[in-house]
Amino acid sequence: MIEKKDVDALALQRKRMVQEQLIGRGITSTAVLDAFRTVPRHLFIEDGLVYQAYSDYPLPIAEGQTISQPYIVALMTQHLDVHQDDTVLEIGTGSGYQTAILAELCSKVYSIERLGTIASKARKLLDALGYHNVMIVVGDGTKGYAEKAPYDGIIVTAAAPYIPDTFKEQLKDGGRLIIPIGSEYVQTLMKVTNQGKSFKEESLGGCRFVKLIGEYGWKK
Repeated sequence: MIEKKDVDALALQRKRMVQEQLIGRGITSTAVLDAFRTVPRHLFIEDGLVYQAYSDYPLPIAEGQTISQPYIVALMTQHLDVHQDDTVLEIGTGSGYQTAILAELCSKVYSIERLGTIASKARKLLDALGYHNVMIVVGDGTKGYAEKAPYDGIIVTAAAPYIPDTFKEQLKDGGRLIIPIGSEYVQTLMKVTNQGKSFKEESLGGCRFVKLIGEYGWKK
């Protein structure tokens, strides 16, 4: 159990993370910054790594997955540009940290996770923190979640070899897709905007994520 003095120290680390890693690198959205100040990232970290929760790098979680570097989560979230009435699809629940950030910002989050054990752990934590506007589904995230489409935003937290058409098909007009695309080891973070009759694609820079496994992604 984390003692009160440690909780206070972690809160200070969280404040410093926002100031130095996010604001210091150009994250300007007030809503996004407030979400990062609110969500206790250390609760989404494996027990032995709690005191690295606010460090400037990704950390391992169960089943060979990772929780992304705070700045990358913030960058993706800022470019997703969601609002309070929006509905968002997240591909890859993982620890649930990105899910919680999204839940602070929009009306409803649908999150697809391939691994049942990870999904169950994230669900319990999100419930404990009061994020009841989140629905987690266990399944192949590369197929999206057509049952609740279209979405104002889709965010993919694992790297695909190409942009699956399923994601484009499930975006509203004006909707945004944030997705890492590339090889197994090096990718480019892409923003795709549905412009009605076409899709605008723009690069947000280099990145590195675990592989997106599924029918329209990487095979195991």
